[in-house]
Amino acid sequence: GGQGLARHILDHPELVKGKQVIDFASGSGLVAIAAMKAGAASVLAVDIDPWTQTAIRLNSALNGVTVAFAAADIIGDARSADVYLAGDVFYDRAFADRLVPWFTALAQNGACVLVGDPGRAYCPRDRMQMLSTYQVPVTRALEDSEVKKTTVWRFTA
Repeated sequence: GGQGLARHILDHPELVKGKQVIDFASGSGLVAIAAMKAGAASVLAVDIDPWTQTAIRLNSALNGVTVAFAAADIIGDARSADVYLAGDVFYDRAFADRLVPWFTALAQNGACVLVGDPGRAYCPRDRMQMLSTYQVPVTRALEDSEVKKTTVWRFTA
C-alpha cells in the first residue's frame, strides 16, 4: 500500500506541495519521504513502533530530506495537517474500526486523507474515491504473489 501511495504522491505532487502532511503508520518512512520530495512544507511521520524512528531517520538522510517523527497513537486526534497519508492500514478489523471514524472526521474537517491499499479485507472502499491503481512488486513469501495490485483512495466525508 505504501509503495503505491508513494508513487502516486510523486506522480501528483500538487496533492502535497506546500502543505503540512502527516504520514500515519509510517513504517520505513517511504511515503513521508515521497511527500517531502514532492514539495510538502513539512512531514510528520507517525508510528507507534519506536524502532521505526531509526529507519525513518536513516532513510530520510539517504534521500536528502528532513522528516519529523512521533512515536504516538494519534487515532482520534483533531485535524493538525492538511494531508494525511496512510499506506496499508486496513489489514485488521479492530484497527479498521478505529480508523474509519477518525478518517471520516478528518475529511469532514477539510483534510485530504489518502490511503494506499493492496486489497486488504477491511478496506472501506464504499467510504472512498478511487484515484489510481499500481502494480507493485512484492515478496512472494509475504504476499503469496510477485506483484500486488495497489489502489490509492481518497477518503470521503
